[in-house]
Amino acid sequence: MKIAFLGPHASFTQLAAAQLFPDEELLPQVNILDCFIAVENGSVDMAVVPLENSIEGTVSMTLDYLYKTPDIKIMAEAVMPIAHHLMVHPHCVVEKIEKIYSHPQALAQSFHFLDTNYRNVIKQDYSSTAAAAKHVSENPDRNLAAVANTFAANLYNLKIIERNIQDFEQNHTRFIVISKQSHDYSHKNLTLLGKKSGLLITLPEDHAGGLHQVLSVFAWRKMNLSKIESRTLKTGLGKYFFFINVVGKWESTVQYNALEELKTLQIKVDFLGNYSEFLLNS
Repeated sequence: MKIAFLGPHASFTQLAAAQLFPDEELLPQVNILDCFIAVENGSVDMAVVPLENSIEGTVSMTLDYLYKTPDIKIMAEAVMPIAHHLMVHPHCVVEKIEKIYSHPQALAQSFHFLDTNYRNVIKQDYSSTAAAAKHVSENPDRNLAAVANTFAANLYNLKIIERNIQDFEQNHTRFIVISKQSHDYSHKNLTLLGKKSGLLITLPEDHAGGLHQVLSVFAWRKMNLSKIESRTLKTGLGKYFFFINVVGKWESTVQYNALEELKTLQIKVDFLGNYSEFLLNS
């Protein structure tokens, strides 16, 4: 199979995709939209994209494209601990590092370490952690450093001088596998965390108690919601759709009737699937 992922090579998304699909062809994409387009036009079978980071929050572009492409569903979800490392070219004089490159989020997530140990060194935003590592590898005559993962260090032959420099130990990113197919994804070598369902909910109009109506449909059925988040419809102020996660298997008549009840309330529902959640290695 062909699997698209948010590139470039050595990105955290590739690290996730390589664990989810170790024997498949992995194709890097420039941005999240390109991943969705590749799935939609059939040039790939599936794609791996980030959905949420425990520090930075939800990846809004992923939610927006899930809403805009109703034929694309979620096949699986995977959680990966994020570890940032400081790396240099083997020829670098560490005491003379002049710039540290990385993606803005990686720099933000390592702010306190860098501020304490490299306060006077310039921190430079780069398009991705992997691109930052590549830039350092291509400039061996300069004393540069990058904040990236071990995948990037190995790919670009860089030396890690400081490991696990992220400010928060509980830094995790949630990835999803998207596809136009409806079959369930399984992986015998990954730790299974459980099952959940994803739904996109759009109210017919803004009125008092509208969201309460939606939540009550799940509440009286004792369906546990692990996440509910609003996103703007981009059609005017105060107009939103909601992304909801329901914990557990979706297998009983009671659960499927919840969708029917929502529809009788003239609420638009896009059921993204009932899928497995896995734990990945960093």
